[in-house]
Amino acid sequence: MFKNILLLLSILVISVFCAKAQDPQYSQFYAAPLYLNPAFAGSAMAPRVNFNHRNQWPSLSANFVTSSLSGDMYFDRINSGVGILLTNDRQFSNLKTTDIGAIYSYHLKISDGLSANLGVQGSYVMRGINFGDYIFADQIQSYLDGNGYPPVTSDPITNNGNLAPQLKYWDFSSGGIVYSDRFWAGVSVHHINQPNQSFNNADARLPIKIGIQAGYRIPIADYEIGNNLGDAIEKEKSLTPVIHYKRQGVSDQLDLGLYLTYSPLVLGAWYRGIPLKSYQKNGQSFMSNDAAIILIGYRQDNFSIGYSYDATISSLGASTGGAHEISLSYIFSDLFEPKPKYRPRKAELRCPKF
Repeated sequence: MFKNILLLLSILVISVFCAKAQDPQYSQFYAAPLYLNPAFAGSAMAPRVNFNHRNQWPSLSANFVTSSLSGDMYFDRINSGVGILLTNDRQFSNLKTTDIGAIYSYHLKISDGLSANLGVQGSYVMRGINFGDYIFADQIQSYLDGNGYPPVTSDPITNNGNLAPQLKYWDFSSGGIVYSDRFWAGVSVHHINQPNQSFNNADARLPIKIGIQAGYRIPIADYEIGNNLGDAIEKEKSLTPVIHYKRQGVSDQLDLGLYLTYSPLVLGAWYRGIPLKSYQKNGQSFMSNDAAIILIGYRQDNFSIGYSYDATISSLGASTGGAHEISLSYIFSDLFEPKPKYRPRKAELRCPKF
């Protein structure tokens, strides 16, 4: 047991210390488990499919639209989970990124009631931008000088007039989770190799993103709330405070939330920002607040659906339209029933599904 704990801590430390443009973000973090941390692969202990779609700042032309589709499953014989994650991100309608990732995680039992997952991820990323919709300064200057309007710009960002450059690169990530039936704590490290995202051979490395996730599930017993539901006593009723901190480059963000699960309904509330932290803009001081988030979810048997809304509380104001996000999940628990000769599978990681 002591050797296993040392092994786990060593790998987590190595992951963290081996660890400009920012990643897209989800409010329903645990509805996109593979996006959050590769160590979540196989955590449902059964084949699972997740779909997420997020539209951030829909009232602005400079909005962000992100969709992801993932599938993962657990293999009891090798104590491992595998997964595939497809992500498509569109920024400002002109910059599009498609990410195809393969994930492996090893599940380690530290002691009775305490387990850990260690995950790695390799992704192939395709990134493209359309400069054809823009007018550049040299085109305007040529027109003002009386030389006509040149159809093609010579601005160096287009790399000799290439109006639709494409970029392809590999991206690697890792992560680890320690959990029991009541709590979990994890560390994720994305973009370990810091791939270059420049379209014109400049040095524009994607900064490493470090994330820390933790939560604690507090069961609410029937006798404590006096509802006397009889046969429904097995349905989950719990409160779950959660925290998610991430840092990428010079930017950091803290998410604090609370889930109320009263099966089949799940309600959640989040705050996103850095309390008491401020920044300077145009000579004025602004608090580092981003959004207040509400969430509602419904879980019936193996199916889950959730919706969340981010109300913008930063200096951008409500005119952004906030952010809308929907998630769908299905767990195929009866697809591969274990044969009697196999040992019983470990319990599912009991973090929220949204």
